[in-house]
Amino acid sequence: MKDLILVTGGTGYIGSHTTVELMAKGYEVVIIDNLSNSTIEVLDGIEKISGIRPAFEQFDLCDKEKLNAFFSKYKNLKAIIHFAAYKAVGESVDKPLMYYQNNLISLMNLLENMDDFGVPNIVFSSSCTVYGQPDELPVTEKAPIKPAESPYGNTKQIAEEILSDTMKVKPNLNTIALRYFNPIGAHPSTEIGELPRGIPNNLVPFVTQTAAGLREGLKVFGDDYNTPDGSAVRDYINVVDLALAHVIAIDRMLEKKNPANFEFFNLGTGTGSSVLDIVKTFEKVTGKKLNYEIVKRRAGDIEQVWADTSVANEILGWKASRSLDETLLSAWNWEKKLRGIN
Repeated sequence: MKDLILVTGGTGYIGSHTTVELMAKGYEVVIIDNLSNSTIEVLDGIEKISGIRPAFEQFDLCDKEKLNAFFSKYKNLKAIIHFAAYKAVGESVDKPLMYYQNNLISLMNLLENMDDFGVPNIVFSSSCTVYGQPDELPVTEKAPIKPAESPYGNTKQIAEEILSDTMKVKPNLNTIALRYFNPIGAHPSTEIGELPRGIPNNLVPFVTQTAAGLREGLKVFGDDYNTPDGSAVRDYINVVDLALAHVIAIDRMLEKKNPANFEFFNLGTGTGSSVLDIVKTFEKVTGKKLNYEIVKRRAGDIEQVWADTSVANEILGWKASRSLDETLLSAWNWEKKLRGIN
């Protein structure tokens, strides 16, 4: 009997790639997604890659009644990977209550049901935003948690506090929080990738949509940061590398290798790339010239951040292996397939 894993937000960008890697490792997957930022067709892509269509339930995790019914139906869950959340920094600044309600109530509902139904393990999709603008780079897990720069970032901080406090009084439960840096790219099959609804909030989909002619031009928010070229610096990680870390985290808990019931790890490449680096690298690997303009800084953005990944490398045995060139090319191949571009 295969171990059954619940993936919330499993038709989303990182969730779909993680579902593929879980099934490749032999896990059985059930997805909960309300499709607020994804489409049901993602299941087709997962099935084409895996040869298996995961079980799927469409509802909102904030609906406690439906969640209770779900846990009653799937009694043999071994672990949860919790991706489902709103994730746009700029939107969170404009709509803070929407972010606090959705991102925190969904987590608290899950934790209550885990305890009630005896599901012991959860991997939480956290973020490097918990560090704010760090004092020292690269960021280690020992870096202080700074006041968040956005309500989105604050929901990740509060969620980690909720998890940490809950684990202290629930020794039967286990959490691994994975603090991602900036996931980009697409599955090499081009069957799944990043598919934002409406105007993208993340850099790379905006780059690929500009190259495909869907957007007139790309806005680079700020060229006056204290960075080598003045544009903001991030640690861009291939989404498949990121997905594999979730499988390792699940393995770790199911094999009872976690010495503490609350652990957290940075997931990045350990290298910072600026927005203009991304633009130039994309142009180099695709041969497409991008129309871009420099505009003023965006609310909620931090200047620069990249990861020290040595803890994840050593303890999880995980390391990002895919290059920026390969990753940006995968994002472009995915965009081309979506738009029917040869």
